[in-house]
Amino acid sequence: QVRLVESGGDLVQPGGSLRLSCTASGNIFSIGTMAWYRQAPGQQREFVANIDSHGGTAYTDSVQGRFAISRDNAKNTVYLQMNSLKPEDTAVYSCNALVAPYSDYRLWEHWGQGTQVTVSS
Repeated sequence: QVRLVESGGDLVQPGGSLRLSCTASGNIFSIGTMAWYRQAPGQQREFVANIDSHGGTAYTDSVQGRFAISRDNAKNTVYLQMNSLKPEDTAVYSCNALVAPYSDYRLWEHWGQGTQVTVSS
């Protein structure tokens, strides 16, 4: 019923920038909080950033000041602008969203498939 699709992952040099996008489609009445998580090789998945339906944001300490999350409600899309990238940012980045379908008023959690970000010389 609901699908989240990420894009924008790439190979980039240290100090470079990338912008990730995640678009939700399907049976969507409204979308609450949207978030980005990442999982590095051999590591647990960790929270990166989120943004609520009114634009309020939160970031994990390691990306504060370098990454910026934003959303376009008309496009059902969340973005992650990543600047000053470091090798330790290398991970699969996944999108998460709380979605209310037309069928009821409750919010359901959905995940995208992930997009690979590699930071290396």
